[in-house]
Amino acid sequence: MGISDADNLTIGQVARTAGLGVETVRYYERRGLIPAPPRSGGGYRLYPADTVRRLRFIVRAKTLGFTLQEIGELLALRARPGAGCADVQAQAEAKIADIEVRLVQLQAMRRTLSELVTRCDGEGSTSECPILDALLEEMP
Repeated sequence: MGISDADNLTIGQVARTAGLGVETVRYYERRGLIPAPPRSGGGYRLYPADTVRRLRFIVRAKTLGFTLQEIGELLALRARPGAGCADVQAQAEAKIADIEVRLVQLQAMRRTLSELVTRCDGEGSTSECPILDALLEEMP
């Protein structure tokens, strides 16, 4: 006996409701972030309504800088018996540390690019461009 169509959504409905493309939903399914849906009696893949909530969780976690692997770990923590809020807090603290490192790297990149821009007056050919010349040099 197939699942009830009334309580489930097509991939298009899930994607639209979550604000994603169909291919993105399929990708997250292939990555194991959402479970593969059961099939209806007619052979259609129908997703449970809570799939939208899970997809929104994935999107929000991505905007906070979590990788798909880290998101999978967070989702696993939620489902793992015995896991506690401290486990999630540790994941969030690790992400903050990663962001701090990236901020330092981005600031160094900005400083270097700003220095290169000040060397260039925007005149002449690209063969004499100080920015391109500096990019050809070996970095220390």
